[in-house]
Amino acid sequence: RQRTMVNICGRDGCSKDASLKCPKCEALGMPPAYFCSQECFKQVWKTHKSVHAPAEARVAREKAYAFPGPLRPAKITPQVTVPDSIVHPDYGKTGIPTSEDAKLHDTSIDIKTSEEMEIMREVCRIARGALDTAGRMVKVGVTPDEIDKAVHEFITGKGAYPSPLNYRGFPKSCCVSVNEIICHGIPNTRPFEEGDIVKVDITAYLKGHHGDCCETYFVGNVDEESRRLVQVAYDAMMEGISCVKPGVFYREVGEHIHKLVARSGMQTVRSYCGHGIGKLFHTSPTVPHYACVAALTKIRGVACGH
Repeated sequence: RQRTMVNICGRDGCSKDASLKCPKCEALGMPPAYFCSQECFKQVWKTHKSVHAPAEARVAREKAYAFPGPLRPAKITPQVTVPDSIVHPDYGKTGIPTSEDAKLHDTSIDIKTSEEMEIMREVCRIARGALDTAGRMVKVGVTPDEIDKAVHEFITGKGAYPSPLNYRGFPKSCCVSVNEIICHGIPNTRPFEEGDIVKVDITAYLKGHHGDCCETYFVGNVDEESRRLVQVAYDAMMEGISCVKPGVFYREVGEHIHKLVARSGMQTVRSYCGHGIGKLFHTSPTVPHYACVAALTKIRGVACGH
């Protein structure tokens, strides 16, 4: 008969079958370490306990961090790669967006030519297709990591590069932000639960241009408060879009959004803002989605933003 696979004792020099697991490894969520007896475990404890240090540091950080809600970090799978046959942005290999950093304090706005707008439409269609793929997957039990894999395959299958991947070291191909996570959530292995709200943010890079889009999805039956939050966010976005035309100050976009949100008894998050996009992943103009008298630039020509 074929022998059932067994675990071998973790002490060097001992090859006995082992079923005793290190309780500390289990408590820290680490891969199990097996030993054949308490005696073997005691003999290696002084050296074995060193493997706990990274996990103990992680737990200490989590205890010290002021989490805004019940979500906690979950496992993140290894970073994937993009074939060399697909053109990478400048940060694809290094993680450093050198062209973006070079224009960090440049407030000039890139006005798109008709040819560039055609490229933007092409790459945005790829991003939208990836977003639709992700949206169809959002249901109880599915993980953000599974969505990220599907998005990666869709975008690279179109010959494009998933822009978030390795941008300043970001380890995944899209952003999946659940519940209280505002944005830029790193896809992990926590399964979606009934009542979650999930924001998926996708950007693709093709022919030297980035194109992005995002959407929020409900997981199963969502409470009325969450539904209202998403509806107000959508209405505010459309209110901001409604005033976009040449000659309008960018600050007016934020003022329109701010007024609608305030009337709803809510407030906008000021830690982030809208931005231009095109040849660079993030560029001018800065578009505040709140009342901001400092945004003195006017909308002109054809620019793209997120």
